[in-house]
Amino acid sequence: MKDQIAEHIRVVSAIAGQIPLLERIASRLIECFEAGGRLYLCGNGGSAADTQHIAAELVGRFMRDHRPLPAIALTTDTSILTAVSNDFDFARTFSRQVEAHIASRDVLWALSVSGRSKNIINALEASRHIGACNIGFTGRSGGEMPGLSDLCLRVDHENSDRVQETHQLAYHLICERIEAHFAC
Repeated sequence: MKDQIAEHIRVVSAIAGQIPLLERIASRLIECFEAGGRLYLCGNGGSAADTQHIAAELVGRFMRDHRPLPAIALTTDTSILTAVSNDFDFARTFSRQVEAHIASRDVLWALSVSGRSKNIINALEASRHIGACNIGFTGRSGGEMPGLSDLCLRVDHENSDRVQETHQLAYHLICERIEAHFAC
């Protein structure tokens, strides 16, 4: 456990070198909301839970009151997820929703430790085709995600636990910056 804690500290500490990127992501999301756009989020497994966490911070509140911001996790409608998976293919679970909902003024925020999940890649491609901004959160290799993202945070690790722990810190910092901008 001591080694795991030391590794956690190393990986999380490295995020300090990416503060300018986190600032750009927060600014881009603020611009989106100010222009009447919406944030859509997608991820699988623990990353799916993170997308719901981010949406809750922005629609509800993180640390202080702010107007509710339009953030929607594409991971929450089980009828759509199962229908699209059954009728089409699991790889289209998010891209089908992107095609139905996202406009060019919106942002898609995708989380994938590997950056290779086909349903995430398809969603990013669909969003790019629409002309929306893509934000990616991934691990060290990043897979295809960095090439499909306008802004992409890559955490210096391959294991989902360390990557997701660092993603959580990063998205809390972003949410805090957005909330400060829109605070009541």
